[in-house]
Amino acid sequence: MKPQVVIIDYGMGNIFSVEKKIRKLGYPVTVSSEKKIIEKADKLIFPGVGHFGKAMTNLHSLGLIDVLNKKVLISKTPILGICLGMQLLAQKSEEGDSNGLGWVEGKIVKFNISDKFKFKVPHTGWNNVVVKKSSNLMKNITSDSEFYFVHSYHFKEGREEDILTETHYEEVFVSSFERENIFGVQFHPEKSHHYGEQLMKNFIDL
Repeated sequence: MKPQVVIIDYGMGNIFSVEKKIRKLGYPVTVSSEKKIIEKADKLIFPGVGHFGKAMTNLHSLGLIDVLNKKVLISKTPILGICLGMQLLAQKSEEGDSNGLGWVEGKIVKFNISDKFKFKVPHTGWNNVVVKKSSNLMKNITSDSEFYFVHSYHFKEGREEDILTETHYEEVFVSSFERENIFGVQFHPEKSHHYGEQLMKNFIDL
């Protein structure tokens, strides 16, 4: 039986492009903010494009914090955070001066670019990711593969052992992390063609 994937709908963008990609891969998927559906998920995906503080406000308003803590921290259900979804897994963000879910040590900071002619913010487009540790999430994905990015903020000051990939954009930043059942990617696998599809398949098949 194929795993039941639930995409958490908390009112932020890019959810339905992720759903479309998962359906293309041939997996059953539900988009929902209902606690009972989230509780039954085999895999959780936490996408999003938008403002960190607004996203956390939405999660609190929908009453999803407790069920997500239970699923991820107690039941150890695998979760994949994408872009804003990755950032929400951290402890705090400069964007909105808001606390995150705090599942992974680290904070979210805005790019501090010196050469603003060469390096634009938001960081938009294709860039390489360098794999820093062995992971089933990166199965059949070579180090230095390219993924698609759109973001102005990035993860910083996490634990070295949690870093899965790094990317260079004037400075080196963490482009994905992995801690037990918790995965976060700053790039958009749903927009990253072959390697993005492989990563999403790898996650669902964990």
